[in-house]
Amino acid sequence: MSQLVTLKIDGMTCASCVARVEKSLLKVEGVDAASVNLATEKAQVRVGDLENVDTYIPHLIKAIEKAGFEASRLECLKKTQKPSFFDLHGPYAVLLSILLSLPLVLPMVLMPFGWHVMLPASVQFLLATPVQFILGSRFYIAGFHGLRSGSGNMDLLVAVGTTAAYGLSIYEWYLSGWGNPHQIYFESSAVVISLVMLGKWLEMRAKKETTAAISALQALWPNEAKVLAQQSLENLDYRNYQNLAIDQVIPGDWVLVLPGERIPVDGVILLGSSEVDESMLTGETQLIAKEPAALVTGGSLNGSGRLVIQAQGVGEESTLAKMIRMVEDAQAEKAPIQRLVDQVSSWFVPTVIVIAILNFLVTYFFFETFETSLIRSVAILVIACPCALGLATPVAIMAGTGVAAKSGILIKDAQALELAHRLTTIAFDKTGTLTIGHPQLMTYKNVSLDSLDDLILLSLAMGLQVGSEHPLAKAIIDYGEQQSVTPQVFRDVAIQSGKGIQGICEDGPYSEQSLSLLSHHAWLEIIKLSNPILAQQYQQEAEIELSKGHSVSWLVLNQQTALGMFAFGDQLKPGVKEVIARLKAMQIQTVMISGDNRIVAEMIAKQVGIDRVFSQVLPADKAQLIKQLKSEHVEAYVAMVGDGVNDAP
Repeated sequence: MSQLVTLKIDGMTCASCVARVEKSLLKVEGVDAASVNLATEKAQVRVGDLENVDTYIPHLIKAIEKAGFEASRLECLKKTQKPSFFDLHGPYAVLLSILLSLPLVLPMVLMPFGWHVMLPASVQFLLATPVQFILGSRFYIAGFHGLRSGSGNMDLLVAVGTTAAYGLSIYEWYLSGWGNPHQIYFESSAVVISLVMLGKWLEMRAKKETTAAISALQALWPNEAKVLAQQSLENLDYRNYQNLAIDQVIPGDWVLVLPGERIPVDGVILLGSSEVDESMLTGETQLIAKEPAALVTGGSLNGSGRLVIQAQGVGEESTLAKMIRMVEDAQAEKAPIQRLVDQVSSWFVPTVIVIAILNFLVTYFFFETFETSLIRSVAILVIACPCALGLATPVAIMAGTGVAAKSGILIKDAQALELAHRLTTIAFDKTGTLTIGHPQLMTYKNVSLDSLDDLILLSLAMGLQVGSEHPLAKAIIDYGEQQSVTPQVFRDVAIQSGKGIQGICEDGPYSEQSLSLLSHHAWLEIIKLSNPILAQQYQQEAEIELSKGHSVSWLVLNQQTALGMFAFGDQLKPGVKEVIARLKAMQIQTVMISGDNRIVAEMIAKQVGIDRVFSQVLPADKAQLIKQLKSEHVEAYVAMVGDGVNDAP
């Protein structure tokens, strides 16, 4: 049975680097297939049936190093490393190269204005030499490795072209007796290196932006997990645990998760209850109540309760790891134009060099002097250096994605740019894309029997929620602050997991009495036991808001009497209806794919005019739905519009 090995590769800068690594890997005996991802700097290698794949990895690494790159086995979910302060591929090297090249270009810039100045040859030599051989050393190294692996690359062309211009300048300077000859070309070699360095840096920056989704997903993962030594629910000692690295946790381990911590593994709750923020998975801001036997996902945020979880999915088998792989696989797919560039670049470099040599031979033996023939051949090499394949493509992509980013559009890959004009269907996430993404207090209703003032009702609800990080708590407090309402003071405030919050009021009309802010479901469960008829009335009272897709909470006195009803909802973003209308006018089908419940999803879709709705959908299912939409028509092109990392796949 074949096995898949993932390696981390450093030093790749362009499409020809990818082709060179893939070519080197495929030469290794036992390799069935190899795919290199420039964006994530990873290589996935499928090898044959081996007893011990670990002994085979050094052969793969050696093949990559022979091609001129550094390689290592990828650690499980390894965090992104920060770059060093100064390196020959970074912005400071590019800036220094430009600053050294500017004085060489300045005479040509001033010439149209009638200012004829010329730097002494010695000064030009001092400015160009560090650019050529220090800042530009990367091109010599990469070009040499390319030659050694039997493939010409853009780095080789840059090295040959700029060295020819630099060498010709030294030759002309020597012929003039080390004076100040008119025809020297130090500025050509320095400027070409600076331009190509700038292009490669822009490409590298664009590449880092494409990995932002992966970095955001990886940031959700804790470095360690609290693994309990005891695996018995009787007299469980919560203090007896050890902090293990996340890749040392195995299925079956009991993991302790304290309030406010991120859950480190996929698993099932054995003990405890809490509310869990799964927005990284579903995109929805509402906290999900979790009880024993409920499933939890690694990377989600635990709320107020303490949980004991039995690990099920760990490492590469976890939901978060699968999401990361889905993003990487999507980024690894090459755009049609990129595949064409790969094919052309493999022939472009040797073709240019052959043309330059032929030009020199023909012009020298049949038409011109040695010096003129050399100058023309050098011109061919220099002109070909910052070609469209190496510079214009990344600059164009950067310009396009930059303009889109200013409008709030983050483009995942180059293929999306190429195929956008063919779109037949656009699928939208709901929360944060069509809506603002933050619950708001839409309305509240006073249902007390003792003529309680509306603002006092609001101040009581605010007082209970002071200090809470729950999204609904923030909604109440924000609304109250807009109304200039001062919250009442409470003590002994405690969160009732999956139900709401409770505390003792210290002042006002309900001083020293217990007040609770409960979910609609929790309040109905309580009141049904004592007064089923009243419970039915409360249900009818809330039905209007529930039918609008709002969530309902109740302010309750002493767990017996309802004082007020609070309805929360999410508002549409400005201009959403107009955008959907314009898409329909362009004959583009609109679809909404949401992790929210059916009632809320259909209500939002009806408001904005969405054609089709899919609700209660997880990220892995979103990707499958996109494939389903693409398969409905032969010429269907589908786009997915989302606002968060949960939409990245």
